[in-house]
Amino acid sequence: MAISRRAERYLVIAGLTGVIAGAWAYLVPASLDMYGDMDGPAAWMMEATWDGRYLVLLLGMWAAMMVAMMLPSALPTLLMFHRVAQNDPGVDSPARRTGAFAGGYVLAWTAFSAAVTLLQWALAEAALLSPMMVSASPWLGGVLLLVAGVFQWTPLKRACLDHCRSPLAFIVEHCRPGLPGALRLGSQHGLYCVGCCWALMLLLFVGGVMSLLWIAAITVFVLVEKLAPQGVRGGRLSGAALVLGGAWVLVTTGIERMG
Repeated sequence: MAISRRAERYLVIAGLTGVIAGAWAYLVPASLDMYGDMDGPAAWMMEATWDGRYLVLLLGMWAAMMVAMMLPSALPTLLMFHRVAQNDPGVDSPARRTGAFAGGYVLAWTAFSAAVTLLQWALAEAALLSPMMVSASPWLGGVLLLVAGVFQWTPLKRACLDHCRSPLAFIVEHCRPGLPGALRLGSQHGLYCVGCCWALMLLLFVGGVMSLLWIAAITVFVLVEKLAPQGVRGGRLSGAALVLGGAWVLVTTGIERMG
């Protein structure tokens, strides 16, 4: 029995919300355990052996974190794609094509997760990261703040953010029939979002990769920057604040070393 467009839309929203809730259901207990007894879902994070098993677990953690942090801000785009798919008849249902689009989006952020997993490995090997997954060097923290702040003012940031805030033209122009077309389009959109937010994600190394407060703060910031009417302006102001914060950290650290 066929369901109405409205009912299908509600099912899509419920499915995407369930994925987001599942990611947060993993992150919250893991974060609380990380800063608690570490005998639960975060117990493996204190292992010192960087073997294949540990890298896979770390990749899974980063991927879940990216879903929890980025998929909420992508919901309007996913629902926009679903509406376009409803007006484009084909063999595959709009709901399935939307699922493929979301899968492509997550795939792009999983690729980023793989890259940042290797970066975390390198930082740990260089003794720049503590066992609590937070910067052990004020120099590293200051540089990451500066990089994130400067990037907020670059043309690349503006172009990627404009795409994330107004993706309809891109969707209509590049939409292709079938699940492979939806998957490819979702991954392309995801790459724009990675280009928009990669520097902000690196700030997790400053406040703590598994700090629930830090994760929530960046998630809210991304939501505001992408969806709020004054998001672009707010992003630039935050960039200035990040540059000032990074400069302050580096200057004070240099003065302390000289003293």
